Amino acid sequence: MKFSIPFSVLSIAIIGSVVTFSGASYAAVNAEAASALAKKSDCLKCHAIDKDKKATSFKKIAEKWKGKPDAEVKLMDSLTKAPKVKLIDGTEEEHKVIATKDAAEIKNVIGWILSQ
Repeated sequence: MKFSIPFSVLSIAIIGSVVTFSGASYAAVNAEAASALAKKSDCLKCHAIDKDKKATSFKKIAEKWKGKPDAEVKLMDSLTKAPKVKLIDGTEEEHKVIATKDAAEIKNVIGWILSQ
């Protein structure tokens, strides 16, 4: 006797697994390494975890990007391309570039920010 799973059921199971896995990907963040790199890169000069300073808190940044598929790409650009950014007081300045070229370290910091 042959047993077959209908394609639609299999598709739903695979999509559900992917969504569940990608949602949990920020749980695997090395917070200690991310925090150390953020400090080394002077991120904490303008940002704090849960309160606004010169720039928006990491918690508010995480809320803004929650569930958006382009969140990592947008944050990667902000951390590596030094775009002009608007600060809390309305002034603009060039965003500092993160102090590493290692993509895994940058992704870890992004995951850390998004997990706040």
